Amino acid sequence: MRYRQLDGNGDYTIGLPFYFNSPTCVAQAISTSLKLWQGEWFLDVTVGTPWKQSILGKSVNPDAYIKQAILSTQGVTSLASYSSSFNGQTRALTATGVANTLYGQASFNVTVPVAF
Repeated sequence: MRYRQLDGNGDYTIGLPFYFNSPTCVAQAISTSLKLWQGEWFLDVTVGTPWKQSILGKSVNPDAYIKQAILSTQGVTSLASYSSSFNGQTRALTATGVANTLYGQASFNVTVPVAF
């Protein structure tokens, strides 16, 4: 598994080493998976988290969909812990937890703006 590092703004970095087969690599994959809205990537509109399709304003249990998105991320084997919170002022959801991966445990703390 290989991921290009992202900078503090979430942009790709050029010239820095890639993440290879590590918990950090999987943590970044979880972050990008949750931030990619289903239908957003023109090459495959089936990938991503179904924010509009199944979660926002439609689900009484959005955590089930979010957990499924995390569990389907490459390298993730199970969730050791998970919690989420919604900030109504910023209209952002934050998912926090620890995922068991092929390479060890990966901590994640991902904030997704869910206003559209």
